[in-house]
Amino acid sequence: MGPAFAVLLVFVGCCSNVVFLELLVREFPGCGNIVTFAQFAFIALEGLVFETRFGTKKPAIPVSNYVVMVTMFFTVSVVNNYALNFNIAMPLHMIFRSGSLIANMILGIVILKKRYSAGKYLSIALVSAGIFICTVVSAKQVNVANEGSEDDGLYVLARWLVGIAMLTFALLMSARMGIFQETLYKKYGKHSKEALFYNHFLPLPGFLLLSSDIYSHCVHFSRSAPVLVPVIQLNVPIMWLYLLANVMTQYVCIRGVFILTTECASLTVTLVVTLRKFLSLIFSIVYFQNPFTAWHWAGTAVVFAGTLLYTEVLSAVPAARKKSE
Repeated sequence: MGPAFAVLLVFVGCCSNVVFLELLVREFPGCGNIVTFAQFAFIALEGLVFETRFGTKKPAIPVSNYVVMVTMFFTVSVVNNYALNFNIAMPLHMIFRSGSLIANMILGIVILKKRYSAGKYLSIALVSAGIFICTVVSAKQVNVANEGSEDDGLYVLARWLVGIAMLTFALLMSARMGIFQETLYKKYGKHSKEALFYNHFLPLPGFLLLSSDIYSHCVHFSRSAPVLVPVIQLNVPIMWLYLLANVMTQYVCIRGVFILTTECASLTVTLVVTLRKFLSLIFSIVYFQNPFTAWHWAGTAVVFAGTLLYTEVLSAVPAARKKSE
């Protein structure tokens, strides 16, 4: 499987995954836990069969290190999905998570004592400015949409601020996990597929804490409108079909990124993921008619311009042309 196939998997899998997630969230805003559990269970089952061969293959990295990584990974996944319960619109959710560059740079400076070029700092400033613009505009929309009662408006705004705090925490925790993973790979070598399995398998018992919420959404999903599935000729509740599609596309997305990291340079991977995020954002806005003002567009443009500057894509193009000449 070459790079072109991997890029196709990333764009098809990740972009369609966002669509099915929004279809789920629009009907049941609090369904983040059942979505996360379904994704974890499927990827863990696939890894158990094909990666560990039912536990007969010894891990290259000690399991104790995976326990630490998994704790962070599980927390990030749950907090990111649960933040959607707090008046966080999907476009803002996607843009905010694009700020991973900021978190990575900050923790890289603090923990790894890294130093970056002026261009890198400029790119982070652009990304920060873009996220700030979108966040402020979204905050104003929350206030405008709830002008009926001052107390109600304050309550909704407070919930929105809690959601923003959750996204910020998840962003920093994700960056810390990346640094921890980087140090493990330097010590033990790269074992991305193994890490993918343990990151999804070990957290499964943690979902017992969320079992009541997951069960209640199972009931809600089962009561959704039935749809006839042509192949099996059975009526299946539409929310279960959306969940199945979300899980499958999430798997395709993750597998595509994994193949891409083994086939291409990190610069290419970053560019593909960045373009995928942008296309997902545009599709979400157009297809679902999410509220998106000119200020949102300006903020989005600044975020992705900063991301491209960070990856040095623009400077890499002339260099590639010179090589070809």
